[in-house]
Amino acid sequence: MNFREAVDALCAQLSHEDVAKALAVSVQTVRQARMKEDSSAFRASPKGWRDTLIRLAEKRVMYYRKLVEQLRSEED
Repeated sequence: MNFREAVDALCAQLSHEDVAKALAVSVQTVRQARMKEDSSAFRASPKGWRDTLIRLAEKRVMYYRKLVEQLRSEED
C-alpha cells in the first residue's frame, strides 16, 4: 500500500446514501430525520435506526482495524 492509498483509505467515509441503504429508506428520509424537530420538514427517525447505526459503526471499526494491521505489516 502506498501513501496515497493509505490516506484515501483513512479518509474514507460513510455518506447519507450509505446510511439510507442500510436502513432501507430514501436519502431524503435520512436528511429529514436529521433536521431539528421544530422544522416543518422534520420526520421521525427510521425504525431500527439505532441497531443499524451500531452495525455501521462496528463495520467502520473493523475497517480501520484492518487498515492499521495492513499498515503495520508493511512497515519499512
